[in-house]
Amino acid sequence: MKKIIFLICGLAIITMSHASLAAKPVLGVAEFTNTATGTYWWGGGVGWELSSMLSNELSNTGDFTLVERSKLEPVLREQNLAASGRISQGTAAQIGQITGARYLVMGTVSAFESNTSNTGGGISFGGISIGGKKGSAYLAIDLRVVDTTTSEIVHSRTVEGRASKSGISFGIFKSGFGGRLKSEKKTPAGKAIRAGVVEASDYLVCVMVTKSQRCIDEFDAKEQKRRDSLKDAIDLD
Repeated sequence: MKKIIFLICGLAIITMSHASLAAKPVLGVAEFTNTATGTYWWGGGVGWELSSMLSNELSNTGDFTLVERSKLEPVLREQNLAASGRISQGTAAQIGQITGARYLVMGTVSAFESNTSNTGGGISFGGISIGGKKGSAYLAIDLRVVDTTTSEIVHSRTVEGRASKSGISFGIFKSGFGGRLKSEKKTPAGKAIRAGVVEASDYLVCVMVTKSQRCIDEFDAKEQKRRDSLKDAIDLD
């Protein structure tokens, strides 16, 4: 009798484990695009670097199953994926079937501002820099989540990343994000990029996993604040 009970409990645990895994949203993160001016760090390969950064953040949460870039990239090259984030009718189902991704996350860098200046006293030796720098950076990312079975945009939001840096800077140039963003790890721009990617990850966890009203309200409040700041910046006189 005890063996039967243990067997039933074991099967229940396995079933619950499989159900938990199946419940995780399966995502693919497309190559980021850029419509912002002044993004001096943007160039060949950066779109996929940002895609990989967001994929890593999402994977680290443990809440998603991520489709590898090696499976996603060849499919997206063959699809008519517009920079606006829209997928042509009839192609979404193919993306889902071929890659196994139920949802496709698309990001567009829509705004970037950077203001960095030297305060003097900087020195560099052996790849290590010590210098007086101050500055700030701002990044906005337009996110879209597309259901690959219907082509419907199920979630969309603009998330922001901000960073400031002043006083003595200490950076090792030999390490960084990798690729073209390698030299930006210690800069305000690099920190704003990272902040924006983390904010994007938090938003996706909120609307696709936890779905708590509290976090949704927090993101709604941030969106309203962003919109209000844009209105204040427009001079109608």
